[in-house]
Amino acid sequence: MDTGLTSQEVMKVVNRWIGVHSGYLGDFSYRSHSEFYPEYCNLDIDPDGFAGTTRERFIEILKTAQPRDQAKILRGVLERFPLDSEYAPTTRTPALKDELLSIAARIEGASPVESPNLSIASEVVERAISDAETLIQSSGATSGVDRIHTALHGYLLAISETGKISHGQDATIAQLFKAIREHHPSFAPLGPRSGDITQVLRAMASIVDALQPLRNRASVAHPNELLLEAAEAMLAINAARTILHYVNAKLASP
Repeated sequence: MDTGLTSQEVMKVVNRWIGVHSGYLGDFSYRSHSEFYPEYCNLDIDPDGFAGTTRERFIEILKTAQPRDQAKILRGVLERFPLDSEYAPTTRTPALKDELLSIAARIEGASPVESPNLSIASEVVERAISDAETLIQSSGATSGVDRIHTALHGYLLAISETGKISHGQDATIAQLFKAIREHHPSFAPLGPRSGDITQVLRAMASIVDALQPLRNRASVAHPNELLLEAAEAMLAINAARTILHYVNAKLASP
């Protein structure tokens, strides 16, 4: 299971549900295709930024969209091209509609936590985040675990150095996260229900601690024989991104 639509699923939407006639995708014109995304999908997508015919543009947009946006496009397609429309292809069946709805639900569940815009710049961290995004889209979540681990580790190191927080030369993510929470001034005020928040942070620390062996023993960082499945890899990636969001938000607090 991947994080988004497979190539086969994309073509199923194009050929079996929408239908292609003499090279045209359904009854889309350039204008109606452009209006489709904001009207039916609540997405700000400009097809003019893509080369080719309407069919080629639609395929490229659908293939390269984030999973949550792919799901919106799928649901928009089902609304824009209803089951009983006059010129529907014979392959547009109730069973196919149920299948596409099931696919939409699946990829909504696989949607990743978005990477934050980090408040402390680091070339290594920025590159690792970019690499992780590319690998997740091109090769699946399992390939992105190593790079998101590097991004989180590098970001915590950068915070420690700018905040003059002492740490061991080979400090792990868990050790850095603990030191930052205990010694960085931005983390001192936890606000209401501080005891509950502390409990959540301790649980997050346990998650952080588990990222290291996952990266070392079940990712493509090393020639491991057994690798994380896609769902578990995305769980690890989303956990790392959640911690990135939290740490970044605390640093940005007044």
